[in-house]
Amino acid sequence: MIEFPLSAPEPAAGRVDITAHSAQDAPLRELAQKFETAFLSEMLRHTGLGKMPDGFNGGAGEARFSGFLIEAYAKDLTRSGQIGLADRIYQDLASRAAK
Repeated sequence: MIEFPLSAPEPAAGRVDITAHSAQDAPLRELAQKFETAFLSEMLRHTGLGKMPDGFNGGAGEARFSGFLIEAYAKDLTRSGQIGLADRIYQDLASRAAK
């Protein structure tokens, strides 16, 4: 089973902390982070993360709350900056906005 830390670690060496920038950049950075979180949530969902082993049936509540768990993991991964997708998306959006 894949386990993630409950709190986001510091940004990896060489990564930019995408939360530490000017207020002018905030809307694009927030959009980039939301996209990365959505992407990672979908990828984690397809790995089977959050599924309980056969024989345990938590019903509709289990399905609903496993989605919250997956989203929390995705947010932690995004905040950690270890994937770097939000950085790339922000750079692309910023370069398009500057044109």
